Amino acid sequence: MRVLVTGVKGQLGYDVVNELTKRGHKAVGVDIQEMDITDPVQTEKVITEAEVEAVIHCAAYTAVDAAEDNVELCRRVNAYGTENIAKVCGKLDLKMIYISTDYVFDGEGTRPWEPDDERQPLNVYGQTKYEGELAVEKYLEKFYIVRIAWVFGKNGKNFIRTMLNLAKTHDTLTVVDDQIGSPTYTFDLAVLLVDMVETDKYGFYHATNEGLCTWYEFACEIFRQAGKQVKVLPVSSDQYPAKAKRPHNSRMNKDKLEANGFCRLPAWQDALRRYLEQLGESEE
Repeated sequence: MRVLVTGVKGQLGYDVVNELTKRGHKAVGVDIQEMDITDPVQTEKVITEAEVEAVIHCAAYTAVDAAEDNVELCRRVNAYGTENIAKVCGKLDLKMIYISTDYVFDGEGTRPWEPDDERQPLNVYGQTKYEGELAVEKYLEKFYIVRIAWVFGKNGKNFIRTMLNLAKTHDTLTVVDDQIGSPTYTFDLAVLLVDMVETDKYGFYHATNEGLCTWYEFACEIFRQAGKQVKVLPVSSDQYPAKAKRPHNSRMNKDKLEANGFCRLPAWQDALRRYLEQLGESEE
């Protein structure tokens, strides 16, 4: 199968291309230099000439706080860019996987979010990803919308890298403990996405590593596994103001994966261990 992957220089796109190649598929990886998704003409030209059967759309504007000050740029990438790809995929009858986020929900309550729950984004980033979802639904029948959260991978910035960098200069850190969710390792997610694109089991899915934690618990486990002597103090979100509002509840129900024959992702602690080994930071 020939598959075009957007955002190939990012954490997820990088791993998806590797997984496709590993399985004998032909991956056509593009980033903004090869295909500016905000340009509808260029987007159609590149996808058409690539002669692929599917597109896995990993590219996104993900700077959540910066999005509050750069609304139009964020919308141009996450909403209009996704719409441009969706239109071409619909026109050429291609499968499309769109990577979305738990931020499309309002982040309240304690019940895990179901794939078909009502969407009420609580910040600009979430709103633009929601608009991207609507575009995919509008122009395609052969789509998978996969919502993820708390992403970490080999390329780019993430919470784990931030914590490890802070550990070099701090012996005490404060981390919020009233936001609950599940981390997502791009290496594990890439396996699932390729599993999906090999099928026709379309629809909405949630995909994070198994198990729940707060950011505080995540930080504690990072330092424990990396053998760093850092004292972590829990604080509330109110004590750690950010420009963009964050969801308190990022729990997501992933039963639909099993119901459609897909494997759940491994436990987040195991994913963290493998990631730290890859970084050369593990002491376990």
